[in-house]
Amino acid sequence: MYKNIIFLIISTAIFSGCVNERGISSKYYNDCREYYDARGYYRTDCDENIIEFEDVKEGSKDLYNSAKNKLLREENKEPEHKVVW
Repeated sequence: MYKNIIFLIISTAIFSGCVNERGISSKYYNDCREYYDARGYYRTDCDENIIEFEDVKEGSKDLYNSAKNKLLREENKEPEHKVVW
């Protein structure tokens, strides 16, 4: 019991990051460069985060869809008829 609690505390201390509006990074504020390009479009170039919230959202959506498809396939599968003598 105590080993699990100690492991949890140590792992959160090691893998702790700063949560900002785009994800989890090693810095609280991302260095973003904002500018208008030659065509007049607004652009932002930001540093990479350790975990991007968009990537998590896409990954969880793929996982949900694959689990849903697997359940639907198993539900529509016809039962096997075995001959019992």
